[in-house]
Amino acid sequence: MYSNKNAYALSDTLKVNERCSHCNTKYRIEPSFFYGAMYVSYAVGVAFGVAAFVISNLILGADLTVTFIAIVGTLIVFMPVIMRLSRNIWINMFMSYDETLANKNKKTS
Repeated sequence: MYSNKNAYALSDTLKVNERCSHCNTKYRIEPSFFYGAMYVSYAVGVAFGVAAFVISNLILGADLTVTFIAIVGTLIVFMPVIMRLSRNIWINMFMSYDETLANKNKKTS
């Protein structure tokens, strides 16, 4: 889906291909389509934060200051992954994989 496979190449993190190389699905649906992914990104960020809290505070037994630093660090480190994941979730809410279309496009190419 993305031009660059590396999510941590920050200049290319959100560059989306025009079409899927496998099934020819159009990714660039409309100019502001991925704005809704911000809401999904919030939910995914909360999930990552809760996971960081559970690991640092409940499992490792760290105090609240260290736990807070762990949550903020987790969100900063995983920000590119969260952005891409939220875009993938958002587009999958509106589009689904069509195997017949993919097979048809394989035969023509």
